[in-house]
Amino acid sequence: MLKAKAIALVVICSAIVAACSDGSVSQPDEVAVVEKPAALAASDVTTLDGTMLQNFVGNAANGKAVFAQCSACHATDAGVNKIGPSLNGIIGRMAGTVPGFSYSSANANSGFVWTKEKLNQHLEKPQRVIPGTKMMYAGLPDAQKRADVIAYLEAPN
Repeated sequence: MLKAKAIALVVICSAIVAACSDGSVSQPDEVAVVEKPAALAASDVTTLDGTMLQNFVGNAANGKAVFAQCSACHATDAGVNKIGPSLNGIIGRMAGTVPGFSYSSANANSGFVWTKEKLNQHLEKPQRVIPGTKMMYAGLPDAQKRADVIAYLEAPN
């Protein structure tokens, strides 16, 4: 009985599909190719949330507390690379250039200098700024916390 009901259901569904189509089977003319998103221009510092770093006053003490989540992968000590590169002196440094760290080609070839504004944008969503980066961090959506981390990175002592 159950088998008969299942067969009847398949027949009914097939009839409905046939009634809703012209009977032809269409094939796409082209296969969709998913392209890697392009990296943002070096001069582009727009954020997804529309905030601008200049509208926030960073608090280094608060930034140190927020940075705790970053410290699993990054150090602020010069020459100390972990899973991620040392962030000592990051502001004003060319991206992808910490000695002794093996960067993704996307990061090594990004061609921009880490300004506070670019860092703000990157902290919001790293994959947006450097598509293909090895950094698997989803991002920090809170603009004030980003400003605080940047204040901490300016003077991490």
